[in-house]
Amino acid sequence: MFSYAESFLSRPEAAKKIQLIHAPFWLGGGRAGAELGPESIVEAGMKRQLMHMGLELAEEIVVDVPRLAAEPAASGTKMKYLAEVKEMAGLLGEQVHRAAAGGRFPLVLGGDHSIAIGTLAGLTGHRGNLGLIWFDAHGDLNTEDTTPSGNIHGMALAAAIGRGSFTLADIPGAGPFIRKENVVIIGARDLDPGEREYIRAEGIRCFTMHEIDRMGIHAVMEQAIAIAGDGTDGVHVSFDLDVLDPLEACGVGTPVPGGLNYREAHYAMELLAESGLATSLELVEVNPLLDPSRRTSRLAVELAASLLGKRIL
Repeated sequence: MFSYAESFLSRPEAAKKIQLIHAPFWLGGGRAGAELGPESIVEAGMKRQLMHMGLELAEEIVVDVPRLAAEPAASGTKMKYLAEVKEMAGLLGEQVHRAAAGGRFPLVLGGDHSIAIGTLAGLTGHRGNLGLIWFDAHGDLNTEDTTPSGNIHGMALAAAIGRGSFTLADIPGAGPFIRKENVVIIGARDLDPGEREYIRAEGIRCFTMHEIDRMGIHAVMEQAIAIAGDGTDGVHVSFDLDVLDPLEACGVGTPVPGGLNYREAHYAMELLAESGLATSLELVEVNPLLDPSRRTSRLAVELAASLLGKRIL
């Protein structure tokens, strides 16, 4: 494996400050507690870990996202808290864009996975051809027509690629949609019928847990890095902690048995560090109310460190 200096700091594009951006938002997932995730991850040692690695931190940003809403869904839509999600995405996107345009590495702490709409709005406003690796037990490719719950965290990837009635185009400052050819889903094991049909029809590369079991995480990540990095000007890594097996990360809102184990997750991050392609990272769906021991928050810290180049030796 490459050393940290070889894989990250030696590259002019990545030799930058880390910008920690909090997005304490829960309305996209419909379950309170995810809004406490960013603070819990920081309290679990995120800043200490990054400084211990010799990384420089820019001033920490806490986005003033909506916290409460009177009605789950406005008249005429099945999408819950749509107005609040749009407001959150605009506010977060502005901060992410500023960080990326200022030469900093955006490290976004969620919040439920709907915050990815804001993250990607900001990133695409800076980078015109972004690759995307989406670690998640779910597909997050539902639309207003296919969603079984109405929760927008299950529509975030769809919004990023332009599928459905609510997309990145609805967020001020967003750039082009993410090209489906440069999107990779890793760790899926709970897909809704509409998502399965869409993935098959569009040829989106989705490495389910079955494929990870069959191929091994090394082969999966080699292919994922090649797909997301093919002709792109950066790769965003969106990491939902529910991609992990609940035995590893119990503090998530929608756990699904049979996910990535501890070493598979770290090895995936280590390979991304070696590739030198990751230009931003978000960690989402940590719910400390479901994990008083903060084990899930500590694991989020460790995984971020692995992606940013921390090595065993």
